[in-house]
Amino acid sequence: MGKVLGKALILYGMSVLVFISVSFAQDGPTAQVKATVDRVLDILKDPALKGPKNEAARAKLLQEAIFARFDFPEMAKRSLGPHWRQRSARERQEFVDIFADLLERSYRQTIERYTDQEIIYTQEEINDKYGVVGTAIADKREKLEIPIEYRVIRHTDQWKVYDVVIDGISLIGNYRSQFNSIIQKGSYEELVQKMRIKQETNLAEESTASTRQQ
Repeated sequence: MGKVLGKALILYGMSVLVFISVSFAQDGPTAQVKATVDRVLDILKDPALKGPKNEAARAKLLQEAIFARFDFPEMAKRSLGPHWRQRSARERQEFVDIFADLLERSYRQTIERYTDQEIIYTQEEINDKYGVVGTAIADKREKLEIPIEYRVIRHTDQWKVYDVVIDGISLIGNYRSQFNSIIQKGSYEELVQKMRIKQETNLAEESTASTRQQ
């Protein structure tokens, strides 16, 4: 599960870091996603938030910015697919909490490594409460362009990201396929256990990295 999703998250992190000026509506999905990305970049570039001693404060601010734009409950529901209907209210909330933590942490770690990629906007589509922001990454190192499609859903006046399609591959589709495979071969409880183990591994790795840098 880790390798495929890790690659997708790296590409995803690369795709959202630097936005060029475009003429989309100020209250549309592109403008709102850009506002979040600008906030993330401000946090990453703030001298007062750099270094290991400020890691906790930096992570908290990044988490707030990311959670404000991503619809993690919707992403978790779509990732679990038909198995979502079989879960109790308590199980659903537990799953959303774990899923959001894992995805936010992976995204946050990725964007801290990529801050200078260029992105070109190719389209913006809105169909009632759903929208799509089409982009392409200009990866100068690899001399190629990677198409990235952001799928968003409108909540009142806010557009929230619920999926990212990287070079034709859906991030949520990837999760759904892997989660379904684990449940079919084992059980839902086994899936949650694997996710909790991943959480603990992430915490241990972050703690070790922070200690080494001090």
